[in-house]
Amino acid sequence: MYAIFEAGGKQYKACEGDVLFLEKMDAEIGAEVAFDKVLVLGDEAGTTVGAPYVEGAKVTARVVKLGKSKKITVFKFKAKKNYRNRQGHRQPYAKIEILSIVK
Repeated sequence: MYAIFEAGGKQYKACEGDVLFLEKMDAEIGAEVAFDKVLVLGDEAGTTVGAPYVEGAKVTARVVKLGKSKKITVFKFKAKKNYRNRQGHRQPYAKIEILSIVK
């Protein structure tokens, strides 16, 4: 069984036991979180597509880790204007493990 759900403005495809990296969440490590904005559910019997969400469907997950990804360099440059701006950014994330998908 798989589900496509929405979290943090993005869509993720997940099966039970999968480990995903989501945008930063306001949850503690070890806490269970539920995502009720399920767009698509699929299994051997067929696929259920919501309009816009599947009613009664829920994806339950556990927060494994909270952290920041690798640093990227943001470099702005304007030719012939002596303008150079260098900045670093580390995107926060939440690593979750999918526990169950309920129809």
